[in-house]
Amino acid sequence: MSQFDRTLEFMDQLQHANTAAAVCEKLLGVTSSFGLTALMAGTVPQPGTPRGQQKDHVLLCDWPGEWLERYVARNYVDHDPVVSHMKQLQAPFQWREASQGIRIDKSSGEVMGDASEFKLRDGMAFPLVTLDGQIVMVSLGGEAVELSEAEFGQVSLVSTYAIGRAMQLHTMAEKTIDHIELTPRERECLQWAAVGKSEWEISQILGISEHTSEKHLLNAKGKLGAVNRVQAVAEAIRRGYIS
Repeated sequence: MSQFDRTLEFMDQLQHANTAAAVCEKLLGVTSSFGLTALMAGTVPQPGTPRGQQKDHVLLCDWPGEWLERYVARNYVDHDPVVSHMKQLQAPFQWREASQGIRIDKSSGEVMGDASEFKLRDGMAFPLVTLDGQIVMVSLGGEAVELSEAEFGQVSLVSTYAIGRAMQLHTMAEKTIDHIELTPRERECLQWAAVGKSEWEISQILGISEHTSEKHLLNAKGKLGAVNRVQAVAEAIRRGYIS
């Protein structure tokens, strides 16, 4: 069985998870083998949101309890460099990129230092956009994270799918899900994107121009309400367009 087939099998298991806790457990069961042992996913509170209401924005959480309490009590969401980086970047990234890409001040340094106390020294994160336009911030962390480029792509896809399933459960969207019609070419391009092919590689495989393959992927992303290729592939798999 190929790595992609194993990924599809795991996604099928996720789709049959009936609670957010079950989704979280199954996802961490996969990511833990890469050192990603903790998860937080939720919408970002508006500035000035009372601290007592910040937990209402949490969709999935398997952070250490004491760390979550400290994070909320000290309003770390406004100073977390990973959250700041997610607001600027639509693609998945590793935590270390956030600290390298912005100026670390006293407050953001305190967030990172405190996270290390709870064995959260590195990780990966990415944003997702809900159908009503809300941004869900997803962050996976651990003490020693080891990911090859291929593994990073695999974890990104699986995590995106898992959060999508949790969002379905949260809103009961599976009962009212809208039908989306993808063209055969859009499906083909997504199928090849799912196994890691670039726009140029897809164009060579399908005998079309790189611009055309890029256009098909952009159209598919728009129809699926996705902000990046990973989210588009995950949503296409959920809807049965990729198998």
